[in-house]
Amino acid sequence: MITVSGLPLLLDCEDSAWFRDQLEAARGAAAALGRRIGLGDHRTAQLVLAVAELATNVTKYSADGSMLLRVLRNAAVAGVEVVVVDGGPGMADVAAALRDGTSTVGTLGIGLGAVQRLADRFDIHSVPGVGTVQLARFWPHPLHPSVTGEAVVGGITRPMGGEEVCGDAWATRTDNHLPTAPATDARAGRASESGATFDWSALTATRPVAVPSRVTGSRLDRTGRPKAELVRDAAAEAGNGVLVMSCDGLGHGPMAALASQAAVKAFRTGTGGTPAQVMEEVHRALRGTRGAAVAIARLEPGGRVLFCGIGNIAAALVSSESRSNLLSHPGIVGHQMRQLRTYEQRLPPGGVLVMHSDGLNERWKPSDLASLLQHPPALIAAGLLRQAGTRRDDASVVVAKGAW
Repeated sequence: MITVSGLPLLLDCEDSAWFRDQLEAARGAAAALGRRIGLGDHRTAQLVLAVAELATNVTKYSADGSMLLRVLRNAAVAGVEVVVVDGGPGMADVAAALRDGTSTVGTLGIGLGAVQRLADRFDIHSVPGVGTVQLARFWPHPLHPSVTGEAVVGGITRPMGGEEVCGDAWATRTDNHLPTAPATDARAGRASESGATFDWSALTATRPVAVPSRVTGSRLDRTGRPKAELVRDAAAEAGNGVLVMSCDGLGHGPMAALASQAAVKAFRTGTGGTPAQVMEEVHRALRGTRGAAVAIARLEPGGRVLFCGIGNIAAALVSSESRSNLLSHPGIVGHQMRQLRTYEQRLPPGGVLVMHSDGLNERWKPSDLASLLQHPPALIAAGLLRQAGTRRDDASVVVAKGAW
């Protein structure tokens, strides 16, 4: 979805709070959140009503339900997003459940229909016998034009059981840098993977641009699917790219959260255009912290994906039928990194980029996401968290779509 500026819609998330055992507290938290960000009295009242309806449904129908409240923000406006994740019986007919008057327990059954009408964006995915994920967004009215579309990147974080803060984080930003040429390391006589300088003759097309060198070999893996190529001198292509970061602060708790927060700040304020350049900026910012596992990807409108990862962040390009894993290398960002390696691959048609911390197991299959792929990235992330998340560690998932 394209915004009015012609750039992909991206939203920052902050002030996340999970409610699991005391869902009734979510109503008061929603009221306070709406007032604090300037949602307005009337819109805040509508938010509170929706949260109350969703919390009631979770309490009545789900076996293991939880609710997330958080602030969504761009440069122009802030709103509130509500995400509900449950492991209940699921719904066989979602469309029927959204119609007023539908109920399985003898009530009027107007809850989900009311939430859908009140929210600026409402989405739901349910699988019988598995559970349901729901997403509702509330923006100030009149609606600002910058948030009329759907964000191309969405993520979710959840602290481990017993912790109030999450040591995982994710972030995204656009990159409008012009094409770059690799900087040359004169001592080694080869291109540096992390540094770059502008090649003005290339920018003005006064001479042909050299094709980047790549590791030779088969372009197919053992399953017959395209595999990632190691790009020795990755450069950002002309046009707008979207950079996405997933970060897992070492350990958990407040100190891990501080490391992740430092990574997010460096990522958002950095000037690097390729994943390796951004990784260097994050590495410098994390010195003096616990350090973190970090993965950074760049998605371009033509479907090219550049990826650089350090540590145990899982990353994959996923379609309804395939999953191509992206390779990260050992190390701790902020402490010890070997030479950075950037990989190039193509996003499959209709597919998504998924990156997640080790708070999720890696045993999920493409079929687990197949029916979710048509939904917003944030809902896909919530569905994967429900499917593969563990409460024994901080967990985070970020999903990016390439169609913009």
